[in-house]
Amino acid sequence: MSINEEKNIRKTNSIQQIRYVCAIAAMHSASAIPRVIPITHCGPGCADKQFMNVAFYNGFQGGGYGGGAVVPSTNATEKEVVFGGAERLRELIASSLTILDADLFVVLTGCISDLVGDDVGSVVKEFQTQGVPIVFAETGGFKGNNFTGHELVTRAIIDQYVGDYEGPRERASVNVWSLLPYHNTFWRGDLTEIKRILEGIGLKVNILFGHESQGVSEWRDIPKAQFNLVLSPWLGLQTAKHLEQKYGQPYLHVPVIPIGAKETSAFLRKVTDFAGLDTAKAESFIEKEEATYYRYLEDFSDFYAEYWWGLPAKFVVVGDSAYNLALTKFLVNQLGVIPGKQIITENPPEEFREGIREQYRTIAEDVSTNVEFEEDSYIIHQLIRKTHFGHKPPIIFGTTWERDLAKELKTSIVEVGFPTSYEVVLSRSYIGYRGALTLLEKIYTTTVGASA
Repeated sequence: MSINEEKNIRKTNSIQQIRYVCAIAAMHSASAIPRVIPITHCGPGCADKQFMNVAFYNGFQGGGYGGGAVVPSTNATEKEVVFGGAERLRELIASSLTILDADLFVVLTGCISDLVGDDVGSVVKEFQTQGVPIVFAETGGFKGNNFTGHELVTRAIIDQYVGDYEGPRERASVNVWSLLPYHNTFWRGDLTEIKRILEGIGLKVNILFGHESQGVSEWRDIPKAQFNLVLSPWLGLQTAKHLEQKYGQPYLHVPVIPIGAKETSAFLRKVTDFAGLDTAKAESFIEKEEATYYRYLEDFSDFYAEYWWGLPAKFVVVGDSAYNLALTKFLVNQLGVIPGKQIITENPPEEFREGIREQYRTIAEDVSTNVEFEEDSYIIHQLIRKTHFGHKPPIIFGTTWERDLAKELKTSIVEVGFPTSYEVVLSRSYIGYRGALTLLEKIYTTTVGASA
């Protein structure tokens, strides 16, 4: 591509190979809650495209009980644009209640309904006054991406379904706000591991999303929890602050999702201290988990010592901030690999970016690195091409969009984010104690396979 063509692309503000979708994709945040079904008030094909992009060609995760092909949609046409789609939505909700069995319905709006000004709140309220468990969130594409939509949906459920609460708190209980369901390819296995290790130190855990969640009963119990845990660089912080204001609940923000024994043990000790848990019980669990982890790592060390000369010395991470930061921390501190280029792709709100940058500046006691925020794959790949990595190319932790780049650089790639179209993901996890071992297997199986 010529320089002039590159300038023209920048002038059009186009983004090549997008790494997120629009706000209505928060339908996946709704369907990630057991027995919750989203209802979409949008144009024809919108809901299907969200499913195919986020849940199918991203680990082939499937739609679950209430997602995928199950999701009802108004499929708004020119008629709804001219005359409004409120009546069409009313008919769809009534039909959905007749056909579908759910504990909660979540109505999400698309660009058409938001632009023409359909009073979705009034339509939904008609059903709410009849005792129907249903809420709504305005998630037109111009509101932002699916990270923004996620916060809108969680707040809608809290305010419209959970409601007010002035009862007692349950000590040693926590609500967890962490990975974005479905967008993060490994969210199901990761949330399972997060719940397991938090229960191991003595907490009752409302994991809220995924197969380990108890569904809407957990959401009903949100106000009863002792505190909220935000386990991500920024996603969930707005929700936690809202809960602090609404219920007076404190929250603990841990920006780095833990991978490996060192980071996971430090994380658990921080939570133990914040929640005032039994230190002896927590340390007993940590000691047991570390012993198992390091036994496997000892076995791995024979391979690592023998093949060190053929393994990558530097790495690149391209993806959303949650996994980007977690992987960088693990690779530097646990494996001693050198950070080459870190690029965050989900367009975090400006207010959180400096805090994220600071995490990279202090990635280890003796290691500091910079991070860049970029959404356009063309620019991302140019940045990587122009980076000098020494005599050997880095291993790339990225997405399907980086596969051709990896071939060009003659290096290996581990797909760790949206879209991940060359992995089938069921319950795999890359975090915590157990997930780190799986990640090690994946990294070095990929590396050895590439050299064969």
